[in-house]
Amino acid sequence: MTQLLRVLIVEDEPTTAEAHAAYVTRVPGFTVVGVAHSGLEALGMLSPAASLGVDVVLLDMNLPDMSGIEVARRIRAASLRVDIIAVTAVRELETVRASISFGVMQYILKPFSFAAFAEKLARYRQFAAELTGELSAVGTQQEIVQGDIDAALSALRTSGNNPLPKGLSPETLSSIVGYLRSTDAAVSAGELTEAVAVSRITARRYLEYLTSTRQVSREPRYGTPGRPELEYRWED
Repeated sequence: MTQLLRVLIVEDEPTTAEAHAAYVTRVPGFTVVGVAHSGLEALGMLSPAASLGVDVVLLDMNLPDMSGIEVARRIRAASLRVDIIAVTAVRELETVRASISFGVMQYILKPFSFAAFAEKLARYRQFAAELTGELSAVGTQQEIVQGDIDAALSALRTSGNNPLPKGLSPETLSSIVGYLRSTDAAVSAGELTEAVAVSRITARRYLEYLTSTRQVSREPRYGTPGRPELEYRWED
C-alpha cells in the first residue's frame, strides 16, 4: 500500500491532540487530515460534505459533548466507511466491550510510548494493505476466501504464541518492533539504544533474535572508522 492513510484525530485536549498528530506524522504511511476537539466537530469532519476522505479515526472516549462510544455509534449509524482506533485513558471493561461492538479495531491506553503507538498503527496499516490487495486481486466481485480474511485479521493481533528466548520480554520486544517498523532507515544497536532506552548489549540481543526469525535483515555498515558496524532493517 503506497497511498497515505488519512487520519482524523478526535481529542479535546489541544496539547494531547498536537502530540498525537506529531506521533502520526512520524509513522510511515499515515497523514493527519484533521483534528476535532468534540464529538460533533468530528462527525461534521467525517461527513461527505467535508471532503476529507478520512480512512481512520483516532478517537478519545472522553469528549466534552458526548462519549467516544456515542461518536462511534453515530459513525456506524451513518454507514461512514472509516475505521476507528480508540486512544484513551478509559479502562472500564464495559467501555472496551461497547467500543468493540461499534467496530473499534484497536484500543490504545494512555499513557503510551511512541514505539507502542507506532506498532499499533503499523499493524493497522498492514491490515488495510491486506484487504486492499486481496480485493484488488479478485476484481469487481469483491469476494475473498477464508485464508485472505484470516491473514488480514492476524495483522491486528500481536503474535504471542511462540515463547521468547530466556531473558527477552514481550514488552521490550514490542517497543523495539514498533520502533523498527516506524522507521525506513536501517539502525545500529547503538542507535536503537538511544531510541528505546535499553543498553547496547540488550539492543543487540533483541536485534539478533529478530534476525533469527527473519523479521529483520542484518548488514555491515561501512564508512565508519574501525571495524564495520552492523545495521538492522525491518523486513516488510
